[in-house]
Amino acid sequence: MDENNKDLETRKDELASGASPERLPDSQSYEKPEPAGESAVHTSSEPQVARDIPVEAVHSAEGVTPEGEKFATATKEEASASSTHAFFDESASEPEVRPATGNGGGNNVVPPVPPTRTGGNGSEPPKKEGKKKTMLAVFLTGLLGVLIGALIVLAFSWSALQDDNKTTSNTTTTGSGTTKKVTVENTTATTQALEKVQDAVVSVLNFQAGTSISSGTSTEDEASSGSGVVYKKSGGKAYIVTNNHVVEGANKLEVKFSNGKKSEAKLVGTDKWNDLAVLEISDENVTKIAEFGNSDSLKVGETAIAIGSPLGTEFAGTVTEGIISGLNRTVPVDTNGDGTEDWEAEVIQTDAAINPGNSGGALVNIEGQVIGINSMKISTENVEGIGFAIPSNTVEPIIAQLEKNGEVERPSLGVTLRDVDTIPEVQQQQILKLPENVDYGAMVQQVVAGSAAEKAGLKQYDVIVEMDGKKVTNSMTLRQILYSNDVKVGDKMEVKYYREGKKETTTVTLTAASTTNQ
Repeated sequence: MDENNKDLETRKDELASGASPERLPDSQSYEKPEPAGESAVHTSSEPQVARDIPVEAVHSAEGVTPEGEKFATATKEEASASSTHAFFDESASEPEVRPATGNGGGNNVVPPVPPTRTGGNGSEPPKKEGKKKTMLAVFLTGLLGVLIGALIVLAFSWSALQDDNKTTSNTTTTGSGTTKKVTVENTTATTQALEKVQDAVVSVLNFQAGTSISSGTSTEDEASSGSGVVYKKSGGKAYIVTNNHVVEGANKLEVKFSNGKKSEAKLVGTDKWNDLAVLEISDENVTKIAEFGNSDSLKVGETAIAIGSPLGTEFAGTVTEGIISGLNRTVPVDTNGDGTEDWEAEVIQTDAAINPGNSGGALVNIEGQVIGINSMKISTENVEGIGFAIPSNTVEPIIAQLEKNGEVERPSLGVTLRDVDTIPEVQQQQILKLPENVDYGAMVQQVVAGSAAEKAGLKQYDVIVEMDGKKVTNSMTLRQILYSNDVKVGDKMEVKYYREGKKETTTVTLTAASTTNQ
């Protein structure tokens, strides 16, 4: 009897002395390995009695499966661990297995069979699979922590965003899923300024006489359009300031509001020198009144917002934003359309986009106050962003006079003028007899009978070179001195001029201006 058989016999004797063996299912048998060198396998009919007895590991021992494949035996601890792993693996995927009934009549549980290698594809040991599951659990736990941290950061960011912007959402469920629309209520200084004044800016429609092609009858057709600003409401009436060139030549005027409603307008008065006009309408459709700001306190670089109807009523209420680009600019203009510049307008320069149709609209500061009335722009191919507005401090006293009197009362000399620099040099010397160093001034072409100039002794061909202590270089500068806000009808003004080559001085008592004379 070899060593293994002796050991078995010894263990049988130990069992006979009181050991309780664990009974294996009837369908399994214990297989003994043969001594080295033998190929036959003998199956014992004796029940396996060594499962509960501690044994040493015999990893080198081999057996043969019923299919003829060799396998390595294991210690009790290894077999037990393998059975436990297999049990939980199979329990997770297989339905509950009721205990099998043995041949001996007792209810015995069939122990799960450890996984075995089949063919050439061996299964990984259960312990390795447990390691993979542990590593996966650690990875998932870390990933979950990262996600929770990200959600916390996002929640704080979203909360901070809500301090400036309010959001509303609208959720819609469709067949393909849920769509959420988010609306952000973005309020800025610009939007707040517009809320104060935008509805006070209107479109002004200029209708002029025409003839119907089909019937030959007289018609009134819309010839042009511009913008205007509602600045006052009183006694059922409202008053609008716009540009003179917007209403010029009109047979009929209409005002169109931001809500699409229209009102017929009456022309109260115009001032061609400052390009301003005042209209009167019923206050029925008026919802907002503009407030004037102080244009003398403006700073270059501060925000400027232009509001108007560029290119007609289709784009009514258009808003453009820029800055104040320059202050106290003087721009030469042709007031009578003869192609000769005869006036210099004092204006605010801005780079806020101003286009045809914006004329008469509002230039607004960040507080929503009107600081200027948009009037003109430089429009050449190589120029961008140079627009001009009449300062509010110039506008207010003029529209007050127009509203009250229908015209602006200005002081006058009672003369017509011509610039010296347009007169040939030969005539300057032979007719005017000016000194060689005098090539400037405003020459008197004609003196109106009974005017202030006639009373002061001024005559034709006199060349005015100074008024009220200020140099007169041409007729434009003379008008600027005469029409300044601090000069009134009835004021006395000292005038210096050249006559026959000699410099003279006289005092003029100013009278009200006519439409054609200075």
